[in-house]
Amino acid sequence: MPHPSSLEFFWDPASPYTYLAATRIETLAEEAGIALNWRPFLLGGVFKATGNRAPAEVAAKGRYLFEDLQRWASLYGVPLRFPESFPANSIQALRAALVAEESGQGPAFARAVMAAHWGEGRDINNPAVLAEVAEGAGLSADAVAQQMQSQEIKDRLRANTDEAVARGAFGAPTFFVGDVMFWGNDRVPLLKAYLQES
Repeated sequence: MPHPSSLEFFWDPASPYTYLAATRIETLAEEAGIALNWRPFLLGGVFKATGNRAPAEVAAKGRYLFEDLQRWASLYGVPLRFPESFPANSIQALRAALVAEESGQGPAFARAVMAAHWGEGRDINNPAVLAEVAEGAGLSADAVAQQMQSQEIKDRLRANTDEAVARGAFGAPTFFVGDVMFWGNDRVPLLKAYLQES
C-alpha cells in the first residue's frame, strides 16, 4: 500500500473534542510525513443529516462530558475552559475560517479560534471576538467580516459539510486518510498507528 500523502481534518470549533484533537494533529501529521488539510464543516448540519446529536443533549452523557474533557485536557497539558456560550453557534467562525483558508492562514485561524473558545472560554459568535481572532491569525478583520458573508463562502461551507456526510462522517472531529475514516479525539492513537503502518 502506498504511503498516504495527506490527512484531512474535518473540524468545527463548537466541538470540545475537536479542540483537543487539534492540539495533537499537526505533530501527528508531521511525524507521519504527510500534509494536513484542515476542512471546516458545520457539525450541526452533520447531526441533522445523519440523525446524530451532541453528547450534551443526552443527560447522562452531558454529566460525564465535563469530567471527561477535563481529564483529556490534563493529559494533553492544555487549558480547557467551558464557554458561557456553550453550545456555540459556530457558523460565522466557520465561514471566517474559509476566508482565512483563501489567504493561506486557515490553520492559524483554526488554532486561534479553538484556543479562544475552549482555551479561554470566549464566545466565538461575538463579532468582536472573531475580529480579534482574525487579526491574531494575520488577517484583516474588516476584510474577513465582509468576505465571510459572500455566497461563495456559504456554499463552500455547505459543500464541505455535504462531502463529509457523503463520506460517512457523523460527528467531529472526523479524519480521513484517503477513504479510511477515523472519528473522535480518542481515536487519534488509532489514526497514528494506521499512519505508522501505511
